[in-house]
Amino acid sequence: MTPGHGSTVDGVLRRSARRTPARVAVDYGERSWTYEELDDAVSRAASVLLDQGLAPGDRVGSYGHNSDAYLIGFLACARAGLVHVPVNQNLTGDDLAYIVGQSGSTLVLTDPDLAGQLPDEVRTLPLRNADGSLLDRLASATPYDGPEPRTDDLVQLLYTSGTTALPKGAMMTHRALVHEYLSAITALDLSAGDRPVHSLPLYHSAQLHVFLLPYLAVGATNIILDAPDGDRLFDLIEAGRADSLFAPPTVWIGLANRPDFGTRDLSGLRKAYYGASIMPVPVLERLRERLPKLAFYNCFGQSEIGPLATVLGPDEHKGRLDSCGRPVLFVDARVVDEDGKDVPDGTSGEIVYRSPQLCEGYWDKPEETAAAFRDGWFHSGDLAVRDAHGFFTVVDRVKDVINSGGVLVASRQVEDVLYTHEGVAEVAVIGLPDDRWIEAVTAIVVPRGEVTEAQLIDHAREKLPHFKAPKRVEFVDELPRNASGKILKRELRERFGD
Repeated sequence: MTPGHGSTVDGVLRRSARRTPARVAVDYGERSWTYEELDDAVSRAASVLLDQGLAPGDRVGSYGHNSDAYLIGFLACARAGLVHVPVNQNLTGDDLAYIVGQSGSTLVLTDPDLAGQLPDEVRTLPLRNADGSLLDRLASATPYDGPEPRTDDLVQLLYTSGTTALPKGAMMTHRALVHEYLSAITALDLSAGDRPVHSLPLYHSAQLHVFLLPYLAVGATNIILDAPDGDRLFDLIEAGRADSLFAPPTVWIGLANRPDFGTRDLSGLRKAYYGASIMPVPVLERLRERLPKLAFYNCFGQSEIGPLATVLGPDEHKGRLDSCGRPVLFVDARVVDEDGKDVPDGTSGEIVYRSPQLCEGYWDKPEETAAAFRDGWFHSGDLAVRDAHGFFTVVDRVKDVINSGGVLVASRQVEDVLYTHEGVAEVAVIGLPDDRWIEAVTAIVVPRGEVTEAQLIDHAREKLPHFKAPKRVEFVDELPRNASGKILKRELRERFGD
């Protein structure tokens, strides 16, 4: 192997394997991998991929469920100099074809039950559970011993969630992700002694790059689950096998609403991480009341920055439950106006970033890249307020702010108020076209028990100025979300705006 700096994504695993070869790195189902075994599997899988006729720089899609094979496939791409393209396993039809085609993926790693969803012309390789799968070929493959990738080589295209527009592939280098791993380790207090469980989709950057890879870097033992199943999570916590959990607010809400949430012994859970979308303050208050010794961390960011940008630590929550914290180790952040000038503390504006964690732009989208990267800073599209102590509070997405009668209304403020009503299980507030108000503040509510539109509007008016209270309430069985838990407000606007 040619000499290299080792500052690569797969180098993170290699160092841990040399440091603690016999420690268990990953448990998935009935399979268990030590660090030495996992590192060897990655080298063999890299050879398998290159034997498919691929060359460094080629894009390889990954369209599969959570598994140890999914992780091995990603790390094998990194070691072989290939560009990994994670694809939401819930996508089908045109949405799926768009990402595979736009990325130029010449091969897609997939699970057998998903392969039929892919376009006929796409070449596939099963990850597992099939003859000739990636896992099936490891034993007969020769470990890869070729050149190391360069730190500035692309390693992944992270497609944005597409909540407001077509997804864009953020071009991530090895260097960017390794910087992000160190930021996560330091800001989130990750250590080899933690017992993390990873249940959110690995195609999503938060679970993979904020938790699983950083935990592999420090040498922890990681449990991978197929999905965030409450019974399985509670069993692992009660058995002492899991003490660290990341989940978006929608999952924490689901866990808190379970009938056994108040009776199961969850005292073994030491670290609770939330993020990927805004946590309603009333929900966080209920969780903290039930588990007063649990250390809560708020993680905020977006795909383009790897994705971790700011963290609110356990000792920083008091008096600022709505804050997303301060920038992590390798992130510089400002709040600016439309002209890119700093706004005074306490004034809302757009968050902009400068960081070695940032992507190199959007794959094959020069206009979108130029619009997002201006004057040396990345423009996030998030509205926030910074206080005098450097803490940021996200007000809304720029595109989700509601113009009600010429006055701007932050949807989050209205949502937090509605969450204090016992009849609201979940809520999303959007603006809909209105002849009088320009946009009418509209609440889309998943009810808990019996509750009426008038009751919710009255409740909001008791706590908010009338112009911020909903003009209309729609009831639904569930809110549309992507797999990371973000509510797809674009779909709600399309559905109820007609």
